[in-house]
Amino acid sequence: MDTKSVTDPPKAVLFDAYGTLFDVYSVGLLAEQLFPGQGQALGVMWRDKQIEYTRLVTTSDHGKHYRPFWELTRAGLRYSCKRLGLDLTPEREERLMNQYRALSAFPENKEVLLALKAQGVATGILSNGDPDMLAVAVKSAGLDGLLDHVISVDGIRKFKTHPDAYALGPQATGIKPQQTVFVSCNGWDALAAAWYGYRTLWVNRYQLPFEELDTQPERTGSTLRDVLAFFA
Repeated sequence: MDTKSVTDPPKAVLFDAYGTLFDVYSVGLLAEQLFPGQGQALGVMWRDKQIEYTRLVTTSDHGKHYRPFWELTRAGLRYSCKRLGLDLTPEREERLMNQYRALSAFPENKEVLLALKAQGVATGILSNGDPDMLAVAVKSAGLDGLLDHVISVDGIRKFKTHPDAYALGPQATGIKPQQTVFVSCNGWDALAAAWYGYRTLWVNRYQLPFEELDTQPERTGSTLRDVLAFFA
């Protein structure tokens, strides 16, 4: 890797969306109203099953079983409710899915994106989410105009952590991975991005250990504000 490109300030920052800009566990509030005492458990299992399904359809039979992220999200919800013995009526399902469409955004998002834009840094999302999902999430979070790129893996029908998914970043921005910071709250995502060649920030919001696979992110922080340290 070019040493100069690592020590110089990056030219672009790409953010994961779900879990990083948008709080995937905020659905637990509605889930708790619908299923008292089970909201947190449902939120966690739903997220885990959703990600498990993305890996399953990407790695099985050369992607023959691919489905868009929205469909996998619904499938993960249905499985989780069955697993937890919850009565997921059609009305409850639609309420939860609509909540997922407009997840709560983390409060520092806009501040950080404005700071990056002020420094002339290219910004974007690189996400498993469908284009329609991302468009609604960005708009509902008030981030319109603050992102130069909103990149979905849907066009290549391969979810992260497939290297082709991470390759969409430099293809869209025209900026090399080693001149780009990839930001994720998901340890597995930050790890795979580092393997691909990005400079990485792992936003460890939940005080978790990092993955034990002999690679560390370039930086670890607790909020998105920590990405600004790359430009100090």
